[in-house]
Amino acid sequence: MHLAESTWTDIRDTDTDLVVLPVGSTEQHGPHAPLGVDYMTAEAIAEEGAARYSAGHETEAVVAPTIPVGIAEEHRDFEGTLWVSEDTFRSYVRETIESLAHHGLDRVVVANGHGGNVDALRELCGRVTRDGTAYAVPFTWFDAVATEELGHGGPAETSFMRHLHPELVHEDRTEAAAEDGADSWGEWLHGTNLTYDSSEFTDSGAVGDPRNGDAELGEELFEESADALAALLDAVETRAV
Repeated sequence: MHLAESTWTDIRDTDTDLVVLPVGSTEQHGPHAPLGVDYMTAEAIAEEGAARYSAGHETEAVVAPTIPVGIAEEHRDFEGTLWVSEDTFRSYVRETIESLAHHGLDRVVVANGHGGNVDALRELCGRVTRDGTAYAVPFTWFDAVATEELGHGGPAETSFMRHLHPELVHEDRTEAAAEDGADSWGEWLHGTNLTYDSSEFTDSGAVGDPRNGDAELGEELFEESADALAALLDAVETRAV
């Protein structure tokens, strides 16, 4: 059930209190992958995870509209990247959850596709839960499934897009992405990352070799992520809070 595609009376008459809120980012993913990788993956997983949950239960999970801009200033030197501050992001997501809770949708899983959002989501979900507004937990797909180092616009994310939207992957640019990319995220010394912006260590914007992986790997990641989200939705719905 998609909130944006439903009428207000549909929402009034539903007997569920469970909702998935997809969040991501609009940021560079190398010269080969679209800027919307993070919100596209989050949205697809949210929709499929909610569908799988609903298929096994008498009630369904509502999928809220996707929040497509997140905490991504580290990619500011690459054209097209959008970002908001940590405070703005926390406030926007928190107030969206408060709006959902006002209508009885007060068990919320925030399905996230962007690493830069992780810390803020954990903090704000804890806050709305502690103050009694809603019971909210964050879910980040690449923390939930078995992947090698995620990188950025590397094998995992590029494979995911090869499965979801192959028409948006520029396969003829993957060689340049790899050659001008980086092997790891940042410059580390004694557990400290000496860099803040991705342009400090990758010229193409990519981290990891996008030539590795394929649509089959992307499908596996998608399936595992959707199953994990469906299981989490079940736990959130039945948890005593």
